[in-house]
Amino acid sequence: MEKAAYVREMFASIAPRYDTTNRVLTGGVDELWRRRAVKELAAPAGGRVVDLCCGTGDLSFHLLRSDATLQVTGVDFCEPMLDGARRRARHEAGAQNVSFERADVMALPFEDAAFDGAIMGFSMRNVVDIVATLRETRRILRPGARFVNLDVSKAPNPVFKRAFDLYFYGLVPLVGGIVGGSMSAYRYLPNSLTNYPGAAELSERFTLAGFREARFVRLAGGAVAVHVGTA
Repeated sequence: MEKAAYVREMFASIAPRYDTTNRVLTGGVDELWRRRAVKELAAPAGGRVVDLCCGTGDLSFHLLRSDATLQVTGVDFCEPMLDGARRRARHEAGAQNVSFERADVMALPFEDAAFDGAIMGFSMRNVVDIVATLRETRRILRPGARFVNLDVSKAPNPVFKRAFDLYFYGLVPLVGGIVGGSMSAYRYLPNSLTNYPGAAELSERFTLAGFREARFVRLAGGAVAVHVGTA
């Protein structure tokens, strides 16, 4: 649980500039990746969807832009991030259909089969136990509902991987320190990829956790991946 406490405090420290830093670091391309993740979720009209480790609500608001009839619940265990999401909601269309709650993804305060879909963006690397998180996610999904995970990954092409590593481990901490206000936090975030499973290995963990039809789509030359599993 030391990791959980560290991650919570780290995200709290960068919450005020988190959105701006993300846009600078990716040139806004991260928004395209989120749209792809929402498309893969294919949530039913009027469905109830949970955004896990929602941060400041990027995916929650993308969900509502894709379908204003969705009922979205964003959960995160970092209160400053949730504060940012609630502030954003004041200026977002369809905000009456979104709520934000404090919760740990490994012990979600929801009944079994409560949601028609679940999504997570750039956070699976930070959980204490990936398989336990996946099992808890599957528990709250109705049969046939999808879980979509969007995160950085390990590019299979060695040349592209070398270039991406220079960016991810070299430039990200530098820009994160300047724009995000914490070089140590943006040094941790790239390093969290080191022990994170590759795309194929993560797909196997989806299956191990009980998801059916587990698959993944590589984006950005494989440096980003969207994983999909069906409950």
